[in-house]
Amino acid sequence: MSKYYTPQTGKSLRFFRLSAENCTATLDGLSRPPCHQGLILPQIRSGISAPIITYTMRFNLRHKLSGHLFAGRYKSLLVDEATPGYLRAVCDYVHLNPARAKLLGKRERLQKYRWSSYPSYLRGRQNREAWLCCDRLLGEHGLLKDSPRSRLEFARKMEHRRVEPNDPSAKQIRRGWSFGAQDFIARLLDRMPSSVSEHHHARERSQTDEQRAEGIILETLKELGWGKTELAARRKSDPDKVALARDLRSQTTMSLKWIARRLGMGSWTHVSNLLRQ
Repeated sequence: MSKYYTPQTGKSLRFFRLSAENCTATLDGLSRPPCHQGLILPQIRSGISAPIITYTMRFNLRHKLSGHLFAGRYKSLLVDEATPGYLRAVCDYVHLNPARAKLLGKRERLQKYRWSSYPSYLRGRQNREAWLCCDRLLGEHGLLKDSPRSRLEFARKMEHRRVEPNDPSAKQIRRGWSFGAQDFIARLLDRMPSSVSEHHHARERSQTDEQRAEGIILETLKELGWGKTELAARRKSDPDKVALARDLRSQTTMSLKWIARRLGMGSWTHVSNLLRQ
């Protein structure tokens, strides 16, 4: 798919910008690396899916293709607005995507990547797209005025974040399907209709956590350069296996028995002992 998609970067980005204006949506952030796109919307509005459908139809017609254009790549992240700094975390993650994907040289500044909303943040209000809302993000960076000095400080902060070795929020955003406080999902479930039973809540939590656990496992295998067979071939007390088990315990509600069976670590008591060390 990417061999067709990459040359369309400029057209697709302009298309989504026009679509945002047509459906009266405001964006806090936008990034368009070759293999995916990131859009940050303050809330979901009616008609926001139309740009995806329309662009797919035009793309398929142009290249005489059929089927889904974004299949297997779509991910929607639920963000808890009650979490302090939530907007800064997700916007910075999207704006840093080009550097994370190594689309910029080490000495190239972030604004050199044109297929992103980040360069617009560094322009004056009169030279910025009407649909891009910058006040909220600048405010979360402690910049209360949209002035040249504030924009220079924002650029300095972003370049500093770019070289930070470990960002816990980035890992949570990349691996998870939600971003927020520990009780965020529980609060979402409480908003569901009263006709939904506690059994349904438990089942949904179980299914969702298992999907999240599998995502963490696949992401870790990719980072380690392991194939699926190598996970089973590694010894039960392999340090990387133990680290993965610890991530699963801290980020999901999967049981020790499930983790032991899925990672090939023997009995659940063995896993428990390893995690206590």
